[in-house]
Amino acid sequence: MTEKPTRPHDKLVRFDSLDDMPPAAPLSGAFNALTDDEVERRAAADPDAGMIPAEFWNTAQPVEVETKEQITLRLDPDVLRHFRGTGKGYQSRINAVLKSYVRAKERAG
Repeated sequence: MTEKPTRPHDKLVRFDSLDDMPPAAPLSGAFNALTDDEVERRAAADPDAGMIPAEFWNTAQPVEVETKEQITLRLDPDVLRHFRGTGKGYQSRINAVLKSYVRAKERAG
């Protein structure tokens, strides 16, 4: 097993495989005490929880995540200031804007 801290100040740890991960903490007594009806009621009330149709898994295909490539990019100071001003994750937002532009150009032909 090789635990690799992602950054010195992060608490995130990456593992080479799922088999290398430590077991999850046991569920709380309160969670285990929930009835099936209560679980279903809570799931139905959660706006983020959607029902997955049973047939979904018959045709689901795994998708390989495309890794990003590190480059050096020169941006105008005002552009960089704008995105940095939006807070953590600004590089991902720059990427999203560029990706949106590429998709629009591809649709336009």
